Amino acid sequence: MSPAPLHVAVTGAAGQIGYALLPRIAAGQMFGPDQPVVLHMIEIPNEKALAALDGVAMELDDCAFPLLQGMVCTSDLEEGFKGVDWALLVGAKPRGAGMERNDLIKENGPIFTSTGRAINDHANRGCRTVVVGNPCNTNALIAMHNAPDMPQGSFSAMTRLDENRAKAQLAAKAGVHHTQITNMTIWGNHSATQVPDFENAKIGGKLAHEVIDDRAWLEGEFIKTVQQRGAAIIKARGLSSALSAANGLVDHVRSLTEKTPDGDWHSVAIPSDGSYDVPKGIISSFPVRADGAGGIEIVQGLPLSDFASAKLKDTVAELEHERSVISNLLG
Repeated sequence: MSPAPLHVAVTGAAGQIGYALLPRIAAGQMFGPDQPVVLHMIEIPNEKALAALDGVAMELDDCAFPLLQGMVCTSDLEEGFKGVDWALLVGAKPRGAGMERNDLIKENGPIFTSTGRAINDHANRGCRTVVVGNPCNTNALIAMHNAPDMPQGSFSAMTRLDENRAKAQLAAKAGVHHTQITNMTIWGNHSATQVPDFENAKIGGKLAHEVIDDRAWLEGEFIKTVQQRGAAIIKARGLSSALSAANGLVDHVRSLTEKTPDGDWHSVAIPSDGSYDVPKGIISSFPVRADGAGGIEIVQGLPLSDFASAKLKDTVAELEHERSVISNLLG
């Protein structure tokens, strides 16, 4: 007997990330090959966007996915989030020419205020929310504070894309396949201040900095490349990351729902409990393990050098500043 369908909401569903993401959910790559799904696809109330959404729905129909049990196409948040088990918040206003990060935060803040309220009022009580739309850490904080009836632990923001990027860079430098890279942590904010942790990462079971005997590269080019990878992709293709972002979101959800392999962990931005001196309440990326039954925990006791600790303080300071910028939206 098949399990009951999961109802999965995706905002910005007709956008580039949504277009790359939806077929992977419908094909069973996010929730498993035996889990039916109903997709709640949400777009802005704009004629062009809704027409594009209709086209996406047509294509999903034409794929004839066995697991896809239904679709809801809407611009109404109440209808879109009604009864959903997962809310994947992909849609957000992109940064325009000459726009500073603080401007983007102020523009997107009200979007995540109304989204958080809709999740609070209409989603299932066990709904888990993942924020991808940037700045994702702070947008997740806004949504969480505007959904007071939902457990704070049900909210997360995606830094798995950054983890995957870091693994790819270490693998290329070491001349190995990326599956040899484990224990890769992204600390802090999904921004240019994020901290890809090469000190605790492993390559083939050995510490990465022992395999790659080039401290200058690890402290310099490696970190900068991971931090600036999104900008490099925009420069190369004229558009922001979509394929890799959708893949990162699939990985993110699986890393929350599947048991983490023994001895490993993944990067997830979650509300801080004070671990590693990250102030409680802000949404920061940590090394996280999942128990496979819905529970997650921050990995404790990882050593951080003075170099890494200073970098962590910088990214935490940015998160605290962003929180101050949108403090009026936190209730």
